[in-house]
Amino acid sequence: MLHIGCHLSSVNGFLAMGKEALGIQADTFQFFTRNPRGGKAKELDPADAAALMALMEEHRFAKVIAHAPYTLNPCSDKPQTREFALMTMADDLQRMEALPGQYYNFHPGSHVGQGTEKGIELIAETLNKTLKPSQTTTVLLETMAGKGSEIGGRFEELREILDRVELSDQMGVCLDTCHVYDAGYDIVNDLDGVLAEFDRIVGLSRLKAIHVNDSKNPFYSHKDRHEKIGLGSIGTEAFGRLVRHPALKGLSFCLETPCDLAGYAEEIQLLRRLAEAE
Repeated sequence: MLHIGCHLSSVNGFLAMGKEALGIQADTFQFFTRNPRGGKAKELDPADAAALMALMEEHRFAKVIAHAPYTLNPCSDKPQTREFALMTMADDLQRMEALPGQYYNFHPGSHVGQGTEKGIELIAETLNKTLKPSQTTTVLLETMAGKGSEIGGRFEELREILDRVELSDQMGVCLDTCHVYDAGYDIVNDLDGVLAEFDRIVGLSRLKAIHVNDSKNPFYSHKDRHEKIGLGSIGTEAFGRLVRHPALKGLSFCLETPCDLAGYAEEIQLLRRLAEAE
């Protein structure tokens, strides 16, 4: 079964997002923990969170994904920026315990000239200060396009971060289709090969979620510009192979394409049809 959803606004609360997901025949979704550009999170309503958990159980949702703000950069060259990342992640993970057992996804960050090795060291340092043995949330490193000084454009970089995290069992990976294609992993012509390489370097057991996005740019462009499914350089046929791949069965698939809610509903139905095709 394909567990598919999209990114939803959390403005109206947890239960509202769950109902919105059901309205477009989704059985998972993603939301920002706070304003994507940073700032203080709104007050948590435990009853609202409990209502969403009940709805998810009733309708057999896959795990949902909370996304950290884009401004979070745990490997910045600025101490105050790293401190913001640390405080934000710690606060987010504490709040996520109101939705036990879900995912928290973040962009590893950009080393801004310090070098990849230093960036990886700083990311792992933040995670080691943030993760708690008692938490139920799995923290996901997102695969990146490798633009500029981004960390995470190569599977080896994700592996190095995971190897340095003390509570590594609480970590996983979210694979973004646009990002990996733009980073030089040919999921169009060699999906099996890409997944085999991921398994060899990171381990498929670490792969917990998929961001489903076409790309406005050509292969290996290092650009990271999302496109609607079938309208970019990845194309519909490649997404069919992706959603039918046995190694990805049961994962949380989430659209981040430039769509409104009606557009997401159409893409969800398209991907469901592709998943059921021979």
